[in-house]
Amino acid sequence: MSNASNPETRVIEVHNLARVEGEGSLHLKIQGNRVTDIRFGIFEPPRFFEAFLRGRSFDEVPDITARICGICPVAYQMSSCTAIEAAMNIKVEGQLRLLRRLLYCGEWIESHVLHMFFLHLPDFLGYESAISMAADHKDLVVGALRLKKAGNEIVRLLGGREVHPINVRVGGFHRVPERGELDALGEELSACRNFAVDAIRFLASLRYPELEIDYDCVALRHPKEVAMLDGAIATSRGLEIPISQFPDHFEEIQVPHSTALHGRLRNGGTYLVGPLARLNLNWDLYPPAIKKLAEEIKFTVPCHNQFKSLLARGFETLYALDHALELISAYAPPSEPAAEIKVRQGVGHGCTEAPRGILYHRYEIGADGLIRSATIVPPTAQNQPQIEADLAAYAPRLLSLPQEEMTLRCEQLIRNYDPCISCATHFLKLTVDRG
Repeated sequence: MSNASNPETRVIEVHNLARVEGEGSLHLKIQGNRVTDIRFGIFEPPRFFEAFLRGRSFDEVPDITARICGICPVAYQMSSCTAIEAAMNIKVEGQLRLLRRLLYCGEWIESHVLHMFFLHLPDFLGYESAISMAADHKDLVVGALRLKKAGNEIVRLLGGREVHPINVRVGGFHRVPERGELDALGEELSACRNFAVDAIRFLASLRYPELEIDYDCVALRHPKEVAMLDGAIATSRGLEIPISQFPDHFEEIQVPHSTALHGRLRNGGTYLVGPLARLNLNWDLYPPAIKKLAEEIKFTVPCHNQFKSLLARGFETLYALDHALELISAYAPPSEPAAEIKVRQGVGHGCTEAPRGILYHRYEIGADGLIRSATIVPPTAQNQPQIEADLAAYAPRLLSLPQEEMTLRCEQLIRNYDPCISCATHFLKLTVDRG
């Protein structure tokens, strides 16, 4: 709405953002062509997972942290497991490690497909929802549902169920699949591949707003493979550190308008995590077939337009599908479902690539195996300052648009990040001033 006392002042208010996971809001004030106030608000109540992990046994942590998110529970389990395993000097190798990558492929597929086709694509095609979009794009929606179901099936088979998996444990799994169980899964993934390729071609045909940002991209980097479970934390500014040094270079701060802490570099800078950051930092490790497809659709890397994260998710989905097929083809059941565990006192750091970006966990464990302290830094909390920086750069370009259209464009920019708002509300420092 326009301010009657100052016609050059515009205020954008979105009290409840649609087509995102969780509940958030947007307040944007522009005077002239300058953004004077911006708040991507997260107002969901804090959930205190870090607090009620204290005093629990280490082997309860994967099942508890899986409840943080219904869309990316695998990421929370994997980050918690790798952190605890680091504290106890447990090595998960061979087929057990590859099964974890396969499980992660399932989560990348189901989460990315949900975002691309049902939460974000309606913005680009001009529909209010995926339901209204389906009337005109039935084949696209049906194909997306089939591909998402295949990703869900990977999670169900390896995790025990599709939502909040229960088969993951520190050291590996409670049960590993038989060879034959994976064969049927491979057949369904193969049947979905043509759709995944055609979907990327379709996404490339969309009109993307122009917004080039010099992001400091942050992602895991592995010397031999596209990183999911392990590696070093790398940035596009040249930093490369072990996961244990995350707290030395990154921090979280509290801001008044959000129940989620804001992640930032210790020098105060914002940074980007997620599919676009991963693609920019790991593109050299992608297989030739995917690079050829990118060349066909004229998608160049590095890419600095977050609106094109839709395409980045498409490439990650195709990679996850192809990698899952490779892992299934080479699978041989391990002799034991988990590595041997010897409880010991220690501090462990873990970081894995959730669909929305790096997910950092730190645990201090006592000699009795109980958690002394826990720190969880979700992707959306890390991206929140960058979202606000993007809005500050983008909003002045929209001043000629009607208020409703300007509001929709700002919402679309936020949906670029596929924010998992409930995940981000993990901690709040409460101060009571009693006068």
